[in-house]
Amino acid sequence: MAKKDIGLFEKYLTVWVLVCIIAGIGLGKISGDKIDFLSDMNIATVNIPVAILVWLMIYPMMVQIDFSSLKKIRRNLKGLGLTVTVNWLIKPFTMAFFAWLFFDQLYSAWVDPDRAQEYIAGAILLGAAPCTAMVFVWSYLTDGDPNYTLVQVSVNDLILLIAFVPIVQLLLGITDIVIPYNALFTSVAVFVLIPLLAGYLSNRYLISKWGETWFKTSFLPALKPVSIIALLSTLILLFAFQGEQITQNPFDILLIAIPLTIQTYFIFFLSWIVGRFLKLSHAICTPAAMIGASNFFELAVAVAIALFGLDSGASLVTVVGVLIEVPIMLSLVNLANRWKY
Repeated sequence: MAKKDIGLFEKYLTVWVLVCIIAGIGLGKISGDKIDFLSDMNIATVNIPVAILVWLMIYPMMVQIDFSSLKKIRRNLKGLGLTVTVNWLIKPFTMAFFAWLFFDQLYSAWVDPDRAQEYIAGAILLGAAPCTAMVFVWSYLTDGDPNYTLVQVSVNDLILLIAFVPIVQLLLGITDIVIPYNALFTSVAVFVLIPLLAGYLSNRYLISKWGETWFKTSFLPALKPVSIIALLSTLILLFAFQGEQITQNPFDILLIAIPLTIQTYFIFFLSWIVGRFLKLSHAICTPAAMIGASNFFELAVAVAIALFGLDSGASLVTVVGVLIEVPIMLSLVNLANRWKY
């Protein structure tokens, strides 16, 4: 059997993010206040340049979702039950707890209270958005069941439309952050609902017109660079605004990474242990654990920017989430393969 390998972009995502950090900070230093005009290009609460880039990021993921796969839901009810329970009843709350514990309590000597609240908000946005794209990569690398992975992603996308806003409202309210409700609802509509509908409709149309083989072998590979370029462009823009803050407080990056890392490993091991207890097969247990451990960071970044601004601590936390996710998930891929049963 040929050895499975991760794509160049996915494998070195952390490197690309670091390059974007450097490029963004440099751009911010060179342009000075001139770049501020981008942050003022808003309609309602949505920043237009960011919205365009996020759509380009998310659409290639959404167009792959085949909701007709939901008719197979009964085949793996235990696995789906584990996924839904961990992603929506446990993960957001453990992320909020770890964020509160570190940013508000353990880091009180290094992070001021206002900044701590912004960091907590960013962590909450990450915790409330389970992965919808990279989980396909992690599932593939660990011999996960591709049909089950597709079903669980489809189910989570549907739940995301209903549960994301209430969970974020609840957890942000607990942390005493003033919630701009209109911005929150608008962000979900703009960054989830619209790309999801566009992806679903174009998926049905393109497959019916050109066939599934063309769709998978020609259209999706051609679309992939669009998502990559949009993601990297968004990060450059974000760090152009965050540059001064980062150069003044580089220690904050490390402080942010610690609770996010703990949360990732905690959710994976929790899902893995429960999956083994439920006697799930390796092909089901692994993607069930992977989807909870990873995050829909594109959505988290977009909503953090819409709610708190490009130069906010919340936005910084979501970007650090991007920075650490791939190396951590690759370590979990290695563990899952080593523990294969």
